[in-house]
Amino acid sequence: MSWQVSLRKHAKKQADQLPNTVYEALRFLIKEMKKFGPLRYDWKNFSKLRNMENSYHCHLKSGKPTYVACWEVTDKKIKIIEVYYVGTHEKAPY
Repeated sequence: MSWQVSLRKHAKKQADQLPNTVYEALRFLIKEMKKFGPLRYDWKNFSKLRNMENSYHCHLKSGKPTYVACWEVTDKKIKIIEVYYVGTHEKAPY
């Protein structure tokens, strides 16, 4: 059974404003999460977020500015992942 991945309303708005290369990286990340789940160790700077259970992040693009994606597993049993932030590292909610 594959994972369901969705973007929260705010993350959808953020994604619409991303540069094309970063947007494509986000699409590829979502595709991988649907197939393999939330633990994306092969993505740059992937890590579990401190003090936030079942929340993770990775870099979509390094350099200046660095773009990141943050997501959480909202239901492990039925395999639901929600992306809640996509944007620059400076404004990331961690």
